[in-house]
Amino acid sequence: MKNPYEVLGVARDASAEDIKRAYRQLAKKLHPDLNPGNKSVEHRFKEVSQAYGILGDAEKRKRFDRGEIDASGQETPFKRGFYRQYAESGQGAKYSPFESGEEFSAEDIFSDLFGGARRRARDRTVRRRGADVSYNITVSFIEAALGTKKRMRLADGKTLDVNLPPGTEEGQNLRLKSRGLPGLGGAPAGDAYIEVHIEAHAFFTRKDNNIHMELPITLQEAVAGARISVPTVHGPVTMSIPAGSNTGKTLRLKGKGLADRKSGTMGDQYLTLKVVLPYKPDEELKSFVERWAKTHDYDPRRKAGMN
Repeated sequence: MKNPYEVLGVARDASAEDIKRAYRQLAKKLHPDLNPGNKSVEHRFKEVSQAYGILGDAEKRKRFDRGEIDASGQETPFKRGFYRQYAESGQGAKYSPFESGEEFSAEDIFSDLFGGARRRARDRTVRRRGADVSYNITVSFIEAALGTKKRMRLADGKTLDVNLPPGTEEGQNLRLKSRGLPGLGGAPAGDAYIEVHIEAHAFFTRKDNNIHMELPITLQEAVAGARISVPTVHGPVTMSIPAGSNTGKTLRLKGKGLADRKSGTMGDQYLTLKVVLPYKPDEELKSFVERWAKTHDYDPRRKAGMN
């Protein structure tokens, strides 16, 4: 296992925030969902996650810096050189370090020393919860609005189906209990946190629990009124366009927004009308409007106080 400082590309005196920032940048770049089938990137992602499991935990980082644990989080082997030399200095003979006359062999001291070392190592292996890990997931606007189940790959290579509740918001964090890095000494694993990102929609936007959109209508529909089909996040519905509707007029579809996560109350959908003329020049329409204008006082700029 490589040195975790080198894996994350940070200095030994890096702050906790610097370490967290470096991990997030690498995790986003190397996530298996963004590099499907790339085994080398997947291996690198696991290294980054394991390195952060050490340096992202203040106590583990101190223990690593002191040499008490290695880069994988395991206890380091006890250094026996000094004690072996100490034991062998008696060449296996018995000697009495105490005036009581009780004799000890080199083997006895060796056993005592290393038995104590093992006890101390065991004492240091306390129960410690595993480190948390962070992931990012991107979903469509409709998936976030209605809720969905997405399959994603975790740091340990396993896959997990994540349930996103209806009305999931941009940047919302979901917690997956015990799906982080494993704990020490039988302690539980850390948690996984999933930050949700939502793709922009072609015509829907969200404000709180309401859905907004601009609805194009024809000149005929604006003037005479009509019953038309309009899209909603729940599917198309039929609604009435009142006669004499103009660009900028807003209509409401009650209950066609998103459910409030606490109360369950449904938001609404608001449609702002936009009158659109025919795409190709129409001489008949042009002649009609010119004749109509001669007998009608029609000046929207004057009504708005612009002249």
